[in-house]
Amino acid sequence: MTYDAIILGAGGAGLFCAMTAGRRGRRALVIDHAKKPAEKIRISGGGRCNFTNIHASGKNFLSDNPHFCLSALAGFKPADFIALVERHGIAWHEKTLGQLFCDGSSQQIIDMLLAECAKAGVTISLETEIRSVAKGEAGFTVETSKGRFAAPALVVATGGKSIPKMGATGLAYDIARQFGLGLVPPRPALVPFTFGPDLREALEGLSGVSVDAVVSHGKTRFAEALLFTHRGLSGPAILQISSYWREGDEIVIDMAPGRDVLAELKEARKATPKQEIATALARILPKSLAENVARRAGVEGRLADLSDRKLEAAANLVNRWRVKPSGTEGYRTAEVTAGGVDTRDLSSQTMEARNVPGLYFIGEAVDVTGHLGGFNFQWAWASGFAAGRAL
Repeated sequence: MTYDAIILGAGGAGLFCAMTAGRRGRRALVIDHAKKPAEKIRISGGGRCNFTNIHASGKNFLSDNPHFCLSALAGFKPADFIALVERHGIAWHEKTLGQLFCDGSSQQIIDMLLAECAKAGVTISLETEIRSVAKGEAGFTVETSKGRFAAPALVVATGGKSIPKMGATGLAYDIARQFGLGLVPPRPALVPFTFGPDLREALEGLSGVSVDAVVSHGKTRFAEALLFTHRGLSGPAILQISSYWREGDEIVIDMAPGRDVLAELKEARKATPKQEIATALARILPKSLAENVARRAGVEGRLADLSDRKLEAAANLVNRWRVKPSGTEGYRTAEVTAGGVDTRDLSSQTMEARNVPGLYFIGEAVDVTGHLGGFNFQWAWASGFAAGRAL
């Protein structure tokens, strides 16, 4: 069966590309091995879908080629997606830092995309296994469990490796290699950190404790919540910095941003010299964390009996805690995959492979990774729109 374009992947980017092409009169076919479309949309934002961020700009994206995303982001802005959401009568609200969520359910966004695809005459084939892809003089041929399909254009929107239990695979990377495109090594991103046995033991009892923190890796820093887990650290600040972290790297954590803990401890020593240091730290941190910091710093007893050096040891574990994660929780819990198809082999205007006419890569499969907070969905819409408009 012949179409104008075949789109592999019925996620956010694939559906948006298909509906954009369909609106322009292109006969588009979307193929996916899943039973239901857009499962990542369904589970996102706690079931309410953080569908965009009003502050989306190039600085919210990580890539070996940082300027690549600018053209697509300029071509389809958050306001454009908001307008579509409002046309479908979907109520939404803004949370912190420009993050937009559905008032109701993320299913509303999926239903909106499916309705737009239906209106544009898009054909969607689910539970369809992709067996092989080939290119001939007339275009591309896709062999599937439901037969052979052909089209002059092929769009790969199969995402990265994140959350394999939802069906994520490395198919996009296999197709890129098949056609000679480069890959930036994929890795889990927006993912919790894990610690080795010694540090896990030292932090025992803190699972579930949360603080506002500034987490730094080199010159990159994020100020959001941090959460202790029984395996290591999570929370928005940690997920954000994980996209920049590499194995063996150190991160620096300030668990009392804007406060000079050493100065406060010295002041407390003057004002209440009989106070225990753990009690003084509990004015700054949750009680269990304050006790843990004092224990790890090897500092106990009354403030009056503690030297400046001992106070500094405790303060450094609060304001400048240097920690080297042993790893991450991996693709199992990673919200996205960093790395992917090398953008130097793609047109930033259209997402088309420079050396393979008619072949496009969009969404998470590409080496463009957004920060936490709706940016990755905005990239899905923008890259899908760029390719859909070019087909």
